[in-house]
Amino acid sequence: MGMSKSIRGIFLFLLFITVCVVMVIVNKRSTSTKEMPVAPWFCPSSVSEQSITPLNNTKHLLVSAYMDQRVPGFDIRLIGIFRRDSIQELHCCFCCAGYLRETTPAKVLQHPDNYGFPFVTTDVMCQIPQNCNATHVTLLTQPRSQNVSEYIWFPIRNKKNKAGENKKMDFTVCISNMFGDYNNVLQFAQTMEMYRLLGVNRVVIYKTSCGPDLDRLLQSYKQEGFVEVVPWPIDKHMNPSRGWLFSSHGGDIHYFGQLATLNECIYRSMERSRYVLLNDLDEIIMPYQQDNLKSLMDGLQAQYPNVGVFLIENHFFPKKHFEPSGRFHLPRWNRVPGVNILEHVYRESPDRNIYHPHKMIVQPRMVEQTSVHSVLRFFGQQYKVPMDVCRIIHVRVALLKQLTLEELNVDKRLWDFQEKLIPNVDKVLKKLGLLA
Repeated sequence: MGMSKSIRGIFLFLLFITVCVVMVIVNKRSTSTKEMPVAPWFCPSSVSEQSITPLNNTKHLLVSAYMDQRVPGFDIRLIGIFRRDSIQELHCCFCCAGYLRETTPAKVLQHPDNYGFPFVTTDVMCQIPQNCNATHVTLLTQPRSQNVSEYIWFPIRNKKNKAGENKKMDFTVCISNMFGDYNNVLQFAQTMEMYRLLGVNRVVIYKTSCGPDLDRLLQSYKQEGFVEVVPWPIDKHMNPSRGWLFSSHGGDIHYFGQLATLNECIYRSMERSRYVLLNDLDEIIMPYQQDNLKSLMDGLQAQYPNVGVFLIENHFFPKKHFEPSGRFHLPRWNRVPGVNILEHVYRESPDRNIYHPHKMIVQPRMVEQTSVHSVLRFFGQQYKVPMDVCRIIHVRVALLKQLTLEELNVDKRLWDFQEKLIPNVDKVLKKLGLLA
């Protein structure tokens, strides 16, 4: 009995010594290694769920972070809106599967198109440290900071997923900005349904505000999964301009941050869509020799395999001129706010002696930075698509106001789709209770 107690005492003593030794070893390892393990809730402690997030200790805003290893020496691209007179040295800080790592230098790239405004779309390029399975990133103004709990982390999107590589959509439309009390319900519904007929899989819209009827329509499309609405509260952070030139319109940034949203949409779509269409709310990129976008792009890509940027001419259809027969003046649409694009078939001939704007269909993985009418940095080649192959139908206020009706071209391309387009639009409007 006494022997048993003695053995038990020795065992407990040895167990105590062993536990103490292990604790000392673990403590030494954790203080000597470059990796700093922190409690799981500290890394990431606070993840941004906003589409626009102020960057601590700066005058800048961050939008999102994406894996992008196309540029040698870098792994991550953060998209932001920076104040041009306050650019400072920044450092990339990573959360590596729950562990905080040493920072790496950040490279700040202002986009060249700022139109004189104080704020500009900006890319921040980062390199991931070795042996880091990075899940989140943030930017610091100092190489080290002790206030880890104050970091605002951004999830790293577009991380490679071999399982999903073959599940890409064919076409995404990026509509850069919706703001003010825009309530053009009829034209918007016609445009969305026209794009559906052309084979578009998803439309991404960056929304600051809109009219009440259009908001209901957006929610309906969102519930279906056809439209992705990205909240864009740029007016909560600065005074956005409604114009494109600072000297004429004033404000802090061009067109409610249009360039930031276009670039963000390209990266958002990079791993999930083969092509991205960059156009405005009231524009339709329309093939004229095929009945869908897939046939158009299959043909163009076969002819021009190294092209990743296809420039499409913008053609204006003045909404003051109506097709005289009234064939598509439908009384049941009278109560619906907005323009009936089927009634406007007169097209201006562009003056090619002056600058004529284009919009684009791009392969997102071949674009690094874009502006509104052209790409700024890209891989591969670009090609101007002839107007008889594809052009933009843009029903709006006349650009060449001096032209008479006789000087305009009759273009009834939309009518080729009217048998399917009208019932589809009716179905959408009926769902909202807007049909007479």
